[in-house]
Amino acid sequence: MASFNDTVIETFRTNDGVLGGHWEGKTTLLLHVRGRKSGKQFVHPLVAAPYGDSYVVCGSAGGTPHDPQWIANLEAVDGPVTVELGTDTVQADSRVVRPGRDDDWDRLYGVWRAYWPDAAEYEKKTDRRFPVAVISVR
Repeated sequence: MASFNDTVIETFRTNDGVLGGHWEGKTTLLLHVRGRKSGKQFVHPLVAAPYGDSYVVCGSAGGTPHDPQWIANLEAVDGPVTVELGTDTVQADSRVVRPGRDDDWDRLYGVWRAYWPDAAEYEKKTDRRFPVAVISVR
């Protein structure tokens, strides 16, 4: 049985990167990242707020109490990651930005929060402040 993410990934690929319904009109990307422990390749569909020539994605996990694993996996990457944007599969640089550690977290989280209307609901579910990642296509 396909997981929710598997269904979103299949829909993304079938429709040239365009998702309808709840994601209508929003940019979504598929982030490919290798598990830091397993070495297995994972693909994560993420809402991607345009930010200049880059995108801001968020490790909200829908407001769960813990960061999603893709955040730690992305922090462990040395070099570019693969990203699917629309019909293109490209290499991108990434940088995880954490609250309390990085001076630009407030600004970058604000970009994603303003872009994705569900952010306010996610914040109500946890005291955790969500890390974000800047994805810059090469």
